[in-house]
Amino acid sequence: MEAAVKNHINEWSNSPFDEKTISEIKTLVENNDEKELTDRFYRRLEFGTGGLRGILGAGINRMNIHTVGMATQGLANYINDKKLGVKGVVISYDSRNMSDVFSRDSAAILAANGIKTYLFNELTPTPLCSFAIRELGAVSGIMITASHNPPKYNGYKVFWDDGGQVVPPHDDAIIDEVNKIDKIDKIKRMSFDDAVSKGLVTVIKDEILEKYASALSAVKMNNSGSDIKIAYTPLHGCGYRVIPEILKRFGFKNVFTEPEQSKPDGNFPTVVSPNPEEKSALELVIKLGKDKDADILLATDPDADRVGVGFKTKSGEYRLINGNQIGTMLEYYMLSRLKEQNKLPANAAIVKTIVTTELQREVAETFGCHCADVLTGFKWIAGEMKKYDENRDHTFIFGGEESFGYLPVNFVRDKDSVSTCYFFAEMTDWLYKQNRTLEDFLNEIYIKHHLYVEDLKSLTFEGKEGMEKIQQIMHEFRNNPPAKFNGVNVDHLDDIHLLKRTFVQTGKTENIKNLPSSDVLQFFLEDGTKITLRPSGTEPKIKFYFSAKMKVSGAGEITAKHSEIQKVIDGYRNWLVEKAG
Repeated sequence: MEAAVKNHINEWSNSPFDEKTISEIKTLVENNDEKELTDRFYRRLEFGTGGLRGILGAGINRMNIHTVGMATQGLANYINDKKLGVKGVVISYDSRNMSDVFSRDSAAILAANGIKTYLFNELTPTPLCSFAIRELGAVSGIMITASHNPPKYNGYKVFWDDGGQVVPPHDDAIIDEVNKIDKIDKIKRMSFDDAVSKGLVTVIKDEILEKYASALSAVKMNNSGSDIKIAYTPLHGCGYRVIPEILKRFGFKNVFTEPEQSKPDGNFPTVVSPNPEEKSALELVIKLGKDKDADILLATDPDADRVGVGFKTKSGEYRLINGNQIGTMLEYYMLSRLKEQNKLPANAAIVKTIVTTELQREVAETFGCHCADVLTGFKWIAGEMKKYDENRDHTFIFGGEESFGYLPVNFVRDKDSVSTCYFFAEMTDWLYKQNRTLEDFLNEIYIKHHLYVEDLKSLTFEGKEGMEKIQQIMHEFRNNPPAKFNGVNVDHLDDIHLLKRTFVQTGKTENIKNLPSSDVLQFFLEDGTKITLRPSGTEPKIKFYFSAKMKVSGAGEITAKHSEIQKVIDGYRNWLVEKAG
């Protein structure tokens, strides 16, 4: 065991650390659990551009009141250095284990630093935190969540005054301040109750939700009630109250909430993973849908920023659609309705990430709409929206990413499951009143443009060795890029880290503009397939994205063509996984 690891273990085994922390570390020492101790202490839990995310437990590489406290103190120092503490910080939290504790402790630390703080009084969806920052004129915000990670995780997301997660220059500057807080005795603390009684912490109740509902009411496009039936699950998360309330308020009277999963619980007892991207997480809402003969299924993750969707097909079965399909349908719907009502601005824009389907670009161009590509992560979509605000050159209509995150409104600056659930229901109702189905609508998009098929393969490598393995894979593909994938020539390679495009057959290079540097590689093959490699920013995974397309002339071709494209993608995926080792 390295000397630095031993020193950290000794430090955390004594005062001023609390008894629970000391006991947890001493038990691991007594059990001679060297691997676990090394993982907890070989590095400090990194405060990255998305904040913190890690496994709960004692140690410098874990989420606990001390690592969260140090992060909050660093944020407080940055805010006070900018003399912006009077504007305040909004804090919200989800249903994960320790989320309520971390949120109150963060509020008390900010208060001890003289920073005004607004804390939601109960579990609150991430988009309402983003909305509250803008509504209250706060300088920053904190959301305690690990999104859809397994139960052993929690996290700490930081937002800036535009309501989006921090981007340059604030992100690096905040990270620098956080890294200076290397001892817990550098954290200023006061009791939460004292902070409230002294007026340093203001508790938010339903006033923000009411203002959000008012803003959504101003942009919704249907005015009459709806008879469609909706089955919804919050997957034990914080959407359990807000989303059914919003849907019912705006005329959807047949909203059925999955009872077992409507109980907030950080252990997520009914699912393996609380991720609406995974079919296994939606088994109970599918059963509820069948029991209630629901037209659509909606599922949100623990912090209610992501949405999964299913709809009843003509055969009566439920079809779960992927994130690219959900986003494309919403984009097509919103652009169609705005054009129909003569409300589509001449400078309309949609924003997508570089791993999101290119079908969304094709749809945008059909409507004469600008389409911007940004890095993976919704903070970059929010950053593009901020540019539109400042330059007034584009009007934001819709933003999204393939990982089930969408934004169909401009008064929030993060993934928003609340407005997404509303607009998907509104789209369903609009179609059904014309005797059209969601399946018909999706096929219509494919026929007008191309049939796109996307796939994702993630490889998980946990711990120190895992992180090194991921770095090794990226290093190998970057420094020895294959000229062929499964026998098919690579036309060009985009290295987003170097911001360089290389045409493989000729060796010609050109600079990539309008993107910041990031550890991403994109291979564009001669058959039109796009393959992307990137390490996850929030999980111990490396992700491989695949996208391919084909022209179809009618709905009758779609199933066969889809299978044909999928076989091609399967070949690339198997080849790539084997090469990655």
